[in-house]
Amino acid sequence: MFKRFLIFSTVVIFAAQFAAASDREDDVARTRKAADVFKEIMDTPDKGIPHDLLDKSKCIAIIPGEKKFAFVFGGNYGRGLATCRTAHGWSAPVFIAIEGGSVGYQIGGSSTDLVMLFMNDQALHHLLSDKFKLGGDASVAAGPVGRNATAATDISLNAEILSYSRSRGLFAGVSLDGAVVRADNSGDEALYGTNVDRQAILNGTVPVPAEALYLTRELRTYSGRANGM
Repeated sequence: MFKRFLIFSTVVIFAAQFAAASDREDDVARTRKAADVFKEIMDTPDKGIPHDLLDKSKCIAIIPGEKKFAFVFGGNYGRGLATCRTAHGWSAPVFIAIEGGSVGYQIGGSSTDLVMLFMNDQALHHLLSDKFKLGGDASVAAGPVGRNATAATDISLNAEILSYSRSRGLFAGVSLDGAVVRADNSGDEALYGTNVDRQAILNGTVPVPAEALYLTRELRTYSGRANGM
């Protein structure tokens, strides 16, 4: 009996270690994918996020599309990450999850990337909370597309958060009213360990981990106000 218990305990320990390693690999891969998504969007001629809006944003959240987490009718769920500006450049990322709401059209089983710009201090305050609702706790509007924001409407310029989606190569502003954004604590712990302080991460107190340097480098490349790092 003791031998069986010992074998069972060993299997459980190894399974837990494997799951933790797998989760960390998944989160590191998500960080890389977010950087690739952002670069691909900004490299699209005259179709990316307006540079002046990007330069004015306080934070950016990127949710890379995966079929198992794709925003599809009846199954809206996605996991990504967010980073904010600091005096020294872009902060280390925190992980987020977004669920519910609607992208406003049926996209079948295709993968959809989401990007959100947090435009003011109030939007940053929401990002630091455990959970908030787009269109309820925080005002959100479909972001304008192009190299400048001259065609943007007043509602988009006054919104706390501007949102975008990319599906099947089409990049456009999208309404995310009703979606809930929450902290992805498991992702944070996979990259930073226990006792994660999300505010310390986003204000730049926590150094950018090596796994996220590619992301902050790409953001710095396309954002005129980001410095250093």
